[in-house]
Amino acid sequence: MALVETAVRGRLLPWPRVVLFGDSITEFSFQEGGWGASLASRLVRKCDVVNRGFSGYNSRWAKLILPRLIAGGAAAESTVAVTIFFGANDSALKDVNPRQHVPLEEYAANLTSMVRYLKSIDITEDRIILITPPPLQESAWEKECLAKGDKLNRRNATTGEYAQACVQVARDCGTDVLDLWTLMQKDQDFSCYLSDGLHLSMKGNNFLVGQLWSHLEKRLSALPSLLPYWRDVDPQNPEVSLLGAALQE
Repeated sequence: MALVETAVRGRLLPWPRVVLFGDSITEFSFQEGGWGASLASRLVRKCDVVNRGFSGYNSRWAKLILPRLIAGGAAAESTVAVTIFFGANDSALKDVNPRQHVPLEEYAANLTSMVRYLKSIDITEDRIILITPPPLQESAWEKECLAKGDKLNRRNATTGEYAQACVQVARDCGTDVLDLWTLMQKDQDFSCYLSDGLHLSMKGNNFLVGQLWSHLEKRLSALPSLLPYWRDVDPQNPEVSLLGAALQE
């Protein structure tokens, strides 16, 4: 077996990946019932789903760190999809929450810059999905703010302006877009999608992954299952079943 290990050493199995880049709604997506975890379950043994969510971050900070998270070369080649999901913090009211607030025009410019960076490392626009912030349920979020001694620091109408800007950037850049702000409000009472007025509830997570999968299914469902099913492994000669291609190189 040592000779086999030597023969295939350095030949890592190519393993595609989906990168989820965003704020707390992305960071929390791998919690129980989260949309990221659900997506990873759908894609198990086909590709990795990588969580690059950063609670509290806005697009200004995201633009700065993106090149440190996704570089060119093999990492870019293996990336079959990237979601960019910011805006919930950018849209915070400047006079109440200036730390997170990013002006609308800058927000749009930051999204555009991130898309251009990804394209510069050969992650093409058909592999990029922008996601708008979800709607804000103001009364529920105001309770959260008041509990911390703060005033209501976001407005749904303002969040909607950022969502519209995100959609426009996607149109201009030729990427796909998931307009969560609009889709969730097709139900008159969208509060069921939110746990605290801002972040996603279990139902909101299920809604998001269902909508996202409709964008990803065509390009990812055809990915082959990596390595053979266990019943297809020859117990007398597992090296051929599991390392056949590598052994021939």
